[in-house]
Amino acid sequence: MKTSDKALTIKKIAQKAGVGIETIRFYERKNLLNRPGRTASGYRIFSEEDIKCIRFIKKAQELGFSLAEINELLSLKNNALTARNDVYQKSLQKIQLITEKIESLQKIKNSLEHLVGCCKGEGTIEECPIIEAFEASTEEELKENSHGR
Repeated sequence: MKTSDKALTIKKIAQKAGVGIETIRFYERKNLLNRPGRTASGYRIFSEEDIKCIRFIKKAQELGFSLAEINELLSLKNNALTARNDVYQKSLQKIQLITEKIESLQKIKNSLEHLVGCCKGEGTIEECPIIEAFEASTEEELKENSHGR
């Protein structure tokens, strides 16, 4: 059986989509990408739609969506009854999670900057306020250690 011009091997689809062959196999195992048909000689054949799907997955990953979330988005995308609002709401939820993560990271950064400000980087490790703060088991101990230096 000769593959048509629109049928693509895994190597060709990987090149066109800008991913590795193992990425395509991984997406298949995670059921993000439909299992392709095969030629009589056993080669898997993909289509241009598969390239679009891979690009969709990669873009969604770049925007912070997990594979489970991407699977949900693909289900919504492939359901003709899906309303735009469904995707809109999922995107709003993702923005909220990202906002919370940024706030958490900012708190971590502020705490670390405070600890670095309490240390001049001189002396022995035994009196390092950063190490002492890491070893502190409570918020009270953390405050005591950082203010005492």
